Amino acid sequence: MRFSAAVLVCVFTFPALAQSTSMKSVLPDAPEARLAADSAPANGTATMDGENLALLHWAIPDGGQPTAASSAATSATGSPFSSSLGDTFGGYGQATQASGKTIPPDEQQPKRILGMMPNYRAVSAGVRPPPPGPKESFIIATENNFDYSQFVFVGLTSLMAEGTNTHPEFGKGAGGYWSYYWRGYIDKSDGDYLIIFVFPTLFREDERYFAMGQGGFWKRVYYSGSSVFITPNYHGKNTFNWAEILGRGVSQAVSLTYYPSAVAAPSSYMSKFGYAVGRDALTNVFREFYPDMARIASRPFHHKHKKQKSS
Repeated sequence: MRFSAAVLVCVFTFPALAQSTSMKSVLPDAPEARLAADSAPANGTATMDGENLALLHWAIPDGGQPTAASSAATSATGSPFSSSLGDTFGGYGQATQASGKTIPPDEQQPKRILGMMPNYRAVSAGVRPPPPGPKESFIIATENNFDYSQFVFVGLTSLMAEGTNTHPEFGKGAGGYWSYYWRGYIDKSDGDYLIIFVFPTLFREDERYFAMGQGGFWKRVYYSGSSVFITPNYHGKNTFNWAEILGRGVSQAVSLTYYPSAVAAPSSYMSKFGYAVGRDALTNVFREFYPDMARIASRPFHHKHKKQKSS
């Protein structure tokens, strides 16, 4: 309990540290907002500027009100939060290229990965929607936490833990399985709400994953994997990812109160913390390359379909 309390105290000390320390970004900053009110296209469609497909950033100042740039774009496309959370663009509207052509479906981040894994927090490459506020962050966390796949995932991991007798104190059989299950689901819920809603709101960070979508393989691996340490704030400037690190740290500290005392050892805590952050990093890498993998996997089907159509 004392160790858990010490971690919780860090929540109140780190904000001051974050504001007083100049963090050096490893990745390039997201560009500033650059849609002027008089530059909104006549056809009412928000477009991406430049042939190099730079990310479009809609800045939200400290007061929480959109800038003239974002107001112009919002008036052209409707509310930036009008889409459902399951959109291919993370539920925050759709952007098009300067030519008016939308991003091809096979280059977009899907609503679900492999038809099951929720991908609500991913934003397609070349798109920079407005940052979510507290309300939107809470909705995303809730959508993610109560998605049917989460119950299935926790059920499978609990079954594995019960089968390998990870915590002998819980016992075996249905009673033991339930002991693993409810603890596993609380772990999942704590992480979702702390990382997606609580800490991003406190630190004004955008915890969605913005896919790169192009560039060298290792560059994309580094970018996606390091996103657990570097994330844009509400102004599009890269900053240390306090939401991810503190969110995982606090959720693991909370779990010490309902797991066996042997798990409360500092070495066990750090092991679980490292595993959780590493899992999030690998998830982002998978998100980054999933459109590419899906496109490659679909080539034989499209080739066969094209051949049948031509004959």
